[in-house]
Amino acid sequence: MTRDDGFADLAGALLHTEPPSEDMGGTAGRHRDDPREPGGGVLGDSGEPTTLRAGLRRAGPATFVVLLLLTSLDELEGAALGVLAPNIRDSFGVSDGMIVFLSVAAGAFIVVGAVPMGWVADRFRRGPVIGAASAFFAAMVFASGFAANAFMFFWTRFGAGVAKSNQGPVQGSLLADTYPIGIRGRIGAAIGVGGRLVGVLSPLIVGGIAAAFGGDDGWRWAYFLLGLPVAVAACAAFFLREPVRGQWEKTAVVGEVVVDEKPPPISVEAAFARLGRIRTLKTVVLAFAAMGFGLFTAPVLGNLYLEQHFGLGVFGRGVVGTVGGAAGLLVLPFVGRYYDRQFRHDPARALRLIGLLTLPSAFFLPFQYYAPNVELFALFSVGPVVLLSAAFAMIGPLLQTIVPYRLRGMGSAMGSVYVFFIGATGGALISFPLINSFGIRTAVLVTMIPSTIVGGLLIMRSSWLVKRDLANVAEELREEYEEHQRRAAAPDDVPVLQASGIDFSYGQVQVLFDVGFEVRRGEVLALLGTNGAGKSTILRVASGMATPERGVVRLNGRTVTYVSPEQRVRLGVVSLAGGAGVFPSMSVRENLELGAFVHRGDPDDVARRIDRVLEIFPQLRERQRERASTLSGGQQQVLALALALLHDPEVLLIDELSLGLAPGVVAELLAVVRRLRASGLAMIIVEQSLNVAMSVADRAVYLEKGRIRFTGSAADLAAGDIARAVFFRGDEDGLVPHRGEAT
Repeated sequence: MTRDDGFADLAGALLHTEPPSEDMGGTAGRHRDDPREPGGGVLGDSGEPTTLRAGLRRAGPATFVVLLLLTSLDELEGAALGVLAPNIRDSFGVSDGMIVFLSVAAGAFIVVGAVPMGWVADRFRRGPVIGAASAFFAAMVFASGFAANAFMFFWTRFGAGVAKSNQGPVQGSLLADTYPIGIRGRIGAAIGVGGRLVGVLSPLIVGGIAAAFGGDDGWRWAYFLLGLPVAVAACAAFFLREPVRGQWEKTAVVGEVVVDEKPPPISVEAAFARLGRIRTLKTVVLAFAAMGFGLFTAPVLGNLYLEQHFGLGVFGRGVVGTVGGAAGLLVLPFVGRYYDRQFRHDPARALRLIGLLTLPSAFFLPFQYYAPNVELFALFSVGPVVLLSAAFAMIGPLLQTIVPYRLRGMGSAMGSVYVFFIGATGGALISFPLINSFGIRTAVLVTMIPSTIVGGLLIMRSSWLVKRDLANVAEELREEYEEHQRRAAAPDDVPVLQASGIDFSYGQVQVLFDVGFEVRRGEVLALLGTNGAGKSTILRVASGMATPERGVVRLNGRTVTYVSPEQRVRLGVVSLAGGAGVFPSMSVRENLELGAFVHRGDPDDVARRIDRVLEIFPQLRERQRERASTLSGGQQQVLALALALLHDPEVLLIDELSLGLAPGVVAELLAVVRRLRASGLAMIIVEQSLNVAMSVADRAVYLEKGRIRFTGSAADLAAGDIARAVFFRGDEDGLVPHRGEAT
């Protein structure tokens, strides 16, 4: 398979910005100094660009056509609400502020379905999801025509908003995986053109329908008729082909598509934690959330203004709406082509283009809303419509590229939550009192001008961040491919647990830098280092309690970076925390039964698990009915170890096994650890005591300030200069442990 035109060169340039490898005490690993700026002037492109027609032919036009149709029909329904708002207001007898609130409700309620839709999009076939959501949307549109009052109309808008939430997470991720990177800007522009074309005609269509049926309830027929084509398109969506996830990024970076046959489930918490560390995504999402204050209320406010100030009826308002939309049809194709060309050469410049398209739209608004006649109002509406349509059409392709392919659905969901919850809901809540107190013109200018300027400036600021985020995506793909090649070459030599390239921060403080290690079956790996070196944080990342901002965690070769801690326990990664690891007020038996809670679906299996650990620790069997608080510190640690072993772990993560225990108790626990190692259990042990760690460890990793300084056999570490320099000091009577350091 050939690489996607030109993006291969871009990915290669980004990847080659990684600092050279650094050998630290026998470790050959990459260590990043932050911050680093990848890219520079090496983002050239020698490939020939792909035409939109060739790209569609290469992947098949069906997905594009169906999603274009659904987007266009969504535009049609949205325009119906904008144009018909005054009629619906009069029919229900509500205020301008209330109809604005009801009008943006569909946008606000997208938030309700965004996260579930993103979760589904990253796990299941997306065609049936789109089909089901679109069919429900058609039903809600049809039901809107039957609404007898504002309360019923509110709930139909609620249903329509939840159904529309599939558009970004599901439809956007499907488009990104179906079509090559080099035409994504033009795909977005083409769908924008299609939507805008229908948007241009929709005021005439819905206004014409309402005018044709006439009367106070003429607006209802627009909803009755609009639901039918949506239902037809929904049926077609069920049969869309499911593409390989991330296929074009994989082709661009490594030249081959590697398919993950059994991807593990993705945790919502981990996905949002990882997405929150993509600085470009965060900044752009905040920008569009800010702009949403005005954008979601603008169509409704504009039509209310046209009726009140110029006395336009439903058809006249439709004509005015058509003028601005028509201009967008002429501009979007050129913007899409220009965006693709800029992205191939310099992604930062492509993002700045979006910001530059956004900013000027704010300056047209005062001229538009102070226009003395309807003709000038329509003329000044062209600029904002054209500029913002182009910006919105381009932002989707960009975000789908900077988000890891496994998280595309959740990435769009995150954007929807911010944009619609903050933008649509916030805009409605601010507009409502402004309209009633100061009028429509003031509401438009107060909400739209500052929010649009802030949004445009944030987008331009994010252009300084995009290269680094793209470099991280490319690096993850390269690392994934290298691991696949290693597994193919030596399928019997796959580590049980592997961490690679882990970066992690607490807030703005980075504590792990490019950390990587692996542990094999029947092996004990000791993680050593001074206080604050990041040892316990590594265990948190391995167990799923913390999500890295960069890097990957694998279990038996499967990527589990975004898998929840609970699911990792089921997969075989179990943690044993140092100190208080039991419930002191409960009996030993109750502790064991609670520890086996995740297996509660099979009571016989729970009983077998408890009997097995009681055979390993007979001293617990004798004290099953006693409270855990009556056990000694060593016995409580034995109980904590028994709780961990209930889950048949493949990897046992032990943090400070010997913490606060007497030497005799430690010796007993170490004997158990040796038996577990002999049975084939892999273990990672964090220890302050060098003697304890060296007595059971096969290999050791030494960390200093979040960076690996040594990896190798435990014997080599104990005999080397690091152990002598860090763990011991010179004394007249020989070498003695540092006070307060590991011993």
